[in-house]
Amino acid sequence: MDNPVPPRAAGPGPRRRDRHGRGMRGPIAPPQVPLAASRADAFADLVQDSVERLERRWPQLAEMDFMVLEVPRLDGSGVPWNDEAVPLGGTIPARDGRRARVVVYRRPVEIRTKGRDERAALVHEVVVEQVAELLGLTPETVDPRYGED
Repeated sequence: MDNPVPPRAAGPGPRRRDRHGRGMRGPIAPPQVPLAASRADAFADLVQDSVERLERRWPQLAEMDFMVLEVPRLDGSGVPWNDEAVPLGGTIPARDGRRARVVVYRRPVEIRTKGRDERAALVHEVVVEQVAELLGLTPETVDPRYGED
């Protein structure tokens, strides 16, 4: 053999086949099934459900942006926090032509809850508190059921 074929270099790309020559497996569940939603997507849905519930009573919420971030930033928000008091949410008032924003932090909320129902209740409480802060009202005024179990 004068001309041996050089072996293929293992590149940084994804493997297309396993060592038995079989291809990669498909997704576990189709995309329209709730099982296929990531935890971040499911959390964003909880925030959206809470906002829709409040918009029926407060139509001016359509002029606010609602965001989900993983964790609060250490630098900037102007609100100091430490290990005992990690914020679950925050607000950014409207200025310079930008809309007011309500931010809910996903990881601190998830850590404090055990199940989906408990998480949904805490998300709603955080959204109500932040909306009340932006509107200059009490949380009980924004949602009369605030604080009920």
